[in-house]
Amino acid sequence: MDFRLKLLAGTLAFAATAISHAADPIKIGVAGPYTGGSSSMGVSMRDGVRLAIEEINKNGGVLGRQLIAVERDDEAKNERGVQIAQELINKEQVAATVGYINTGVALASQRFYQDAKIPVFNNVATGSVITHQFKAPEYPDNYVFRNAAHDSIQAPMIVEEAITRRGYKQVAILADSTNYGQLGREDLEKALASKGIKPVAVEKFNIKDVDMTAQLLKAKSAGAEAVLTYGIGPELAQIANGMAKLGWKVPIVGSWTLAMANYIDNSGTNGEGARMPQTFIQDPDTPKRKAFIDAYLTKFKPKNDRIDSAVSAAQGYDSILLLAAAIKQADSTDGPKVRQALENLQAPVEGVVMTYNKPFSHDNHDAITAKEVVIGEVKGGRVIKAN
Repeated sequence: MDFRLKLLAGTLAFAATAISHAADPIKIGVAGPYTGGSSSMGVSMRDGVRLAIEEINKNGGVLGRQLIAVERDDEAKNERGVQIAQELINKEQVAATVGYINTGVALASQRFYQDAKIPVFNNVATGSVITHQFKAPEYPDNYVFRNAAHDSIQAPMIVEEAITRRGYKQVAILADSTNYGQLGREDLEKALASKGIKPVAVEKFNIKDVDMTAQLLKAKSAGAEAVLTYGIGPELAQIANGMAKLGWKVPIVGSWTLAMANYIDNSGTNGEGARMPQTFIQDPDTPKRKAFIDAYLTKFKPKNDRIDSAVSAAQGYDSILLLAAAIKQADSTDGPKVRQALENLQAPVEGVVMTYNKPFSHDNHDAITAKEVVIGEVKGGRVIKAN
């Protein structure tokens, strides 16, 4: 009798422990810059993630467990990103992490997820090398995924818009000094070379620079008919404002960051007409997008009912839907199993950027292709579809 009672007690204790573990929330790291010049992108991404997690949890979570975001501000600093990655992996024991706005932070930080065999999901950073940092045969499996339009997509689109569609033959490149700016500049030069064009000027600027006069004068004196940019919002606004001060008005065509609120607001009328590739524009042209936009505006109440960085918010939202689908398919939060599920998602995932139908494979961890990207234009203080 005593033996049977002890056996029963042990069984009940084991069952209680199993139930407890089954009910534990699934921790998802969310890393991005929530302060500083990149915060327009970081906060929008984080809020898109929050919205997706809230919706999933209201519908029962994943595997009967709630998702919980473990948010950290990387301040757009490589060293801070590294510290956060180690904390999320070792202390918080996250099942995966989403985020990364800045290419340099991603490249410095995601190696820790690779080593730990935990998926890391870049939902904003666009440096082309990001998903190729850990290549076979040295790394038989890659734990870095992305649902953002990488620069090898964007740069040719920028060149196509400026050179082919609008007919400019003399263009200048202005790019910031970060990894993002310089890698993007390289992609622009390659795209121009493919059309037999060499930029008439290639100029660099630093984060927080407020005077672009020297760079703009070189571009102007070289006869540039358009300026191609790779940087982030505040400095891009200084380019537009600097051009106005010089009385030199030529089109600006650049990477997706020309859509940031701190470009649009800081440049005012000087920034009107800038064009850029976009995966998502705040336009309720499908029921899914309308529901997302309405929910975002209701919950976060952004200024002028305009999402600061609509691309970041939408891709942040979609990254959680993709991750949740993989965890559900894997029936596990085990890193290798989730990676394998992401590489072979069986059911389509309806996001707001697009419906993802087998977006990844073992050898391709970039979900977005050129066909999902459109050209946007700043008009009336907002981004609309161009052309």
